[in-house]
Parts: sequence; structure tokens; C-alpha cells
Amino acid sequence: MGTLGPFRMFLLFALAQHNVFVAASDVLELGDSDFDDTVAEYETVLVEFFAPWCGHCQQLAPEYETAATKLKGTVSLAKVDCTVNSETCGRFGVNGYPTLKMFRNGEDFAAYDGPRSADGIVSYMKKQAGPSSVPLHNERDLDAFVNHFEASVVGDDLYSPSLSQMAEFLKASSAMRDSHRFAHTADLSLGLKHGVESDTVVLFRPPRLNSKFEDSLVKSDEAVSIASLRQFIRDNVFGLCPHLTAENRENMRGRDLLVAYYDVDYLRNIKGTNYWRNRVMKVATQFQSQGLNYAVANRAEFQEELEEEFGLGPADGGELPLITIRNREGQKYSMQEEFTRDGKSLERFLEDYFAGKLKRQVKSEAAPENNDGPVKVVVADNFEELVNNPSKDVLLEFYAPWCGHCKSLEPKYTELGEQLSANTHIVIAKMDATANDVPPTYDVQGFPTIFFVPAGQKDLPRKYEGGREVNDFLNYLKEVATHPLILGNREKKKTRDEWTGKEAKKQKT
Repeated sequence: MGTLGPFRMFLLFALAQHNVFVAASDVLELGDSDFDDTVAEYETVLVEFFAPWCGHCQQLAPEYETAATKLKGTVSLAKVDCTVNSETCGRFGVNGYPTLKMFRNGEDFAAYDGPRSADGIVSYMKKQAGPSSVPLHNERDLDAFVNHFEASVVGDDLYSPSLSQMAEFLKASSAMRDSHRFAHTADLSLGLKHGVESDTVVLFRPPRLNSKFEDSLVKSDEAVSIASLRQFIRDNVFGLCPHLTAENRENMRGRDLLVAYYDVDYLRNIKGTNYWRNRVMKVATQFQSQGLNYAVANRAEFQEELEEEFGLGPADGGELPLITIRNREGQKYSMQEEFTRDGKSLERFLEDYFAGKLKRQVKSEAAPENNDGPVKVVVADNFEELVNNPSKDVLLEFYAPWCGHCKSLEPKYTELGEQLSANTHIVIAKMDATANDVPPTYDVQGFPTIFFVPAGQKDLPRKYEGGREVNDFLNYLKEVATHPLILGNREKKKTRDEWTGKEAKKQKT
């Protein structure tokens, strides 16, 4: 065997150095033997309970590692492999992966329900570090606190009227620290340059969103309590036209929302970003009393959703904002006319929206030409006709083509449809939830998800939680169906009262 040349020796050394670098981690690895002692050493720790084979855990791993590095010295991140540390995982009620919990001074104080991206974890956990409300001692402290990417809530001189006001503010800040930033001061003079002349709670909007179309701060006129402060923040934190991101989108759900998508960049191009935002806000002020909310969002961040939900590709619209509306009922609209700098095209779009003249955007497969099989195929375009027919009960399966459980169910579901094919009052149906819009009244989180939609009560679908054998479905339907069941064909009619598990056995034999 020959000796290694200098280049090959250098290469091996470089690889060894690289491997050492990759192996280093800012995430603490804890186990049954050291969990309690280690967690007690830190004021605040986020712990991930995981299993190595878990796909979601593998997906989270790089984001979690990046967050740990960014939070180093502020908040510690740790992980526990539950496949080899079952005692610790069992003690904290871990029954799914990944499970994330927050610990303060060694005590399990809350489940983590924040974002799973690195930046989202960093933002969320920074709010958990230190006091829930930061004391401000001078004008420099106040300016530094409110000059932030997010809104700031400041209690100004709440000690003055009564100590109970300050106590309530601190309780509220503790309860909402995961969502908002809080600070307080005993010096009323700090608020004078902002026009605050009496003890109150003030919400400062992020400086980057300051605009002539709305005030940069809002003062509460209610006595301080957790309930009143929560409502005050909810009503005012977003303002007329907030910056929608992947991290705050959940807080915007449940609202009628218009979004302008374009190259939103508040780090490198604040002026250019606000150029288009101001044009949206100018038009929005004309429709402020109509109940519609507005936001701007970075198009690249939401491009996948734009394509999936609205059919808008990367080339659509060029550099101009794309405008969409999604209301709380899940109905979607997109502006077809090009956005104009004078805002007139947006005005016309909103006038048509409020007048009910816009055509809804619906993601739908083509309805099958022949739909005479035992299981009816539902798509978004025929949903109203097949599922919302007021005279029929419908058992509806939402499935995904790639879902293994759905494929296992298919022959049983088809047999169910065949057994009930003579029944004119019951429809057995299925819908591909990946290719069609699912109405918002149907909470579909996984596949298959099955609902019973009774005749005359189409706004009250009932989630089916029973077994997935044919007899399980039949026994369920005999209890809930509006009309007696008819099995096989009209000559083999069995009423709801006649159908029993014993007769089902006889029927099979």
C-alpha cells in the first residue's frame, strides 16, 4: 500500500474537520438520568420529545437546530428521544411525536403551540424569556422597546390610580406573552411626546407600518382586566392593513380578508413595500365600514398557496400586486383586472365584491360524465347538487389519492354503496379533498374523514367516528338515517327497526 499524498491527506483532514463541525449542536440532548437536574439549571427551556423514525420530527430537526443557535444565551432548546427514555416521556404525558413543552425553573408550565419554523420558534420563545412585561425607566427604554418589528403594548403609569390596575396588567401580560409584547412604566411623562396624558394602556404599531391613513398608536379607554385588554389588542393590533406572514396567519383566520401579494420586503426595501401598501390603504379607507379586513404579504412566501387555491402562477401579474379575498365562509375571489397605481381597479373590484357581482373562485375537478356507480363522486362544482340536496341523507368520505387507509377502505365503502343502492333517500359519496375545495363547515384534518349530512340539516354535518367495516356503517345509518334503510334492492327491504346485528349475520350467510 502506498503512502498518502499531501493532497489526499489534506482532503481527509478537511473532511474530518467538516464532520466535527456538523456533529456540533446547540440543542441539549436529555435523558431519564439527567432530565430534571439539567432543566432546573435554566430559567426557560423548550423541550422536544421525539422519536427518530417520526417523519414530522425529521422535518422539524433542522429548523429546531437553527432556532437553538439563534436563541443561544437567551433560551435553551433541548430534546428527548422517547424510544430510549420512556420514563421521562411517560411522566409528561407524551403520546405523539413531536411533542414540545416549555419548562420554567424546572417546572412544566405550558405546551408549545407556536410556529415550527426556525424564525417562528425564535420569535415565540423570546417572548417567554424574562419577565412577561418589561419595566421601562426612561425615554430611551421606551423608544427602544416600541421600535420593533411587532406591535408593542405599554401600560403607562398604571400604579397611579390603583395598584390593582397594575396587577391586572401583569396578569394579562403573563397570559398573552406568547402572542404579544408587553412593557410598563411608572413615569407618566414618558408618554407625553406620544400624546398620552393620563394613565392608560397604549398599543404602539410597528414603526415600519406607520402611515398617514391611520394613527401609529391606540389608547385604551377601558379599565384594565385580562378580558378587556385581550379585546383591546384583538381589535387594534393589526390596524387597517397589517403585514401577513406565515407566523401570524393563524391569528387572521376567521376574518373576511383581502390580501395584496407582491414583493413585500420590510428588511431591505421598506419604502418600496409601503408604496403599494399605501395605495391599498387609500382604497381601504373608503370601504372601512363594510367589515372587510386588509393585509399585504410577500408573494414568494405564499406562492404555493396562490397556485393551489387561486390558480395564480409566478408569472401572473408581473411586479404588480395580486389581489385576493377569502371570507370566513371559505369563499374565494381574485381580482382579474391589473392593479393600477391610482387604485381605481381595486375600487372597482371592491364595489363588485360588496355588490355580490363577483364570480367565486372554486378549485374543482371536472364532474364525471357518468356518476351512476354505488359511490357517487363529489367535486366542488357538484357539491351543492349532490351533498346539499335537502331531501337526501349523505354519507361523505373525504379522501386523498395517496392515502393508504383510504385505499383499504375503498372496497368496503363500495360494498356499502352497493348494499344501499336501492335506497333513494341515502347517498354514499366520496370527494378528493386534495383536488377540490372543502367547504369550511367540514373540518378535514386527515384522511379518510367521513361525515353524515342529514336531510334538511345541511348546515350541521356530523363527523363519523365509528368503525370502518360495512356492518359498522350499516348499524350507524340505521340509527341516524331520516328514512328506513333499504338493502340490496326493493324486494329485500329492511326497515331501521328490523335491521339488527343478528339479521346482518343471517344476511351474509
